[in-house]
Amino acid sequence: MTNHPVVLITGALTGIGRAAAFAFAGENARVVVSGRRVEEGRTLAAELIALGVEAEFIQADVRFEDDVRNLVDGAVARFGRLDVAVNAAGAEGESAPLVEQTPERYAAVFDSNVLGTLLSMKHELRVMNAQGSGSIVNISSTMGARGAAGASLYVASKHAVEGLTKSAALEAAAFGVRVNAVAPGPVETPMLNRLLADAERKAAFLSAVPLKRAGTPEEIGDAIVFVSSGKSSFMTGEVLRINGGRTAS
Repeated sequence: MTNHPVVLITGALTGIGRAAAFAFAGENARVVVSGRRVEEGRTLAAELIALGVEAEFIQADVRFEDDVRNLVDGAVARFGRLDVAVNAAGAEGESAPLVEQTPERYAAVFDSNVLGTLLSMKHELRVMNAQGSGSIVNISSTMGARGAAGASLYVASKHAVEGLTKSAALEAAAFGVRVNAVAPGPVETPMLNRLLADAERKAAFLSAVPLKRAGTPEEIGDAIVFVSSGKSSFMTGEVLRINGGRTAS
């Protein structure tokens, strides 16, 4: 990354996306944060500006191409270029056995996690390929490399995100652009608490993590900064798994 790189983050209003915004602010990046909720987005941008960095909120829903196009073009109009994009927008969907899943539930997960990632990369690469530089980091999950009973749609969507990441990396390499993914395990976010609604269930789930705890959003944010930076300049098409040892065996 150059001095004061321009960073675009989708799904920036909560959890990992929000932590990434503050991690990049700590590196003096210029940050464009995006999400669907205007008031929360403006508040986040104000918090980042209060840290002494340039920041702007642009409303977008990654399920809709016009929103994504306007988001990327707005970031470039504001700062003149796009150095890093973090595609963190996503949805977990409803947990249920596969035989109970429906086309509507499929669309609710895949439109955000897969179509949203595809559209985001389409327009980010439009800019980065023309620049001849850039780094994209998609957010996958431990579930992008394994199965989980009751979570077939979420699991399938994250497998798809990793496939998109690898394919896009091969296409973008000729332009000097890198595309990677970060795949967190359980992280203390609102999404984790929605999935594990009661304390007993959450404790049992975390007991299966070799490090015996959930990760923090800040730990994942720091990893995203590393993967996007010049410190990982020979890394593309890869998935960095950060899960306390969950996939070690």
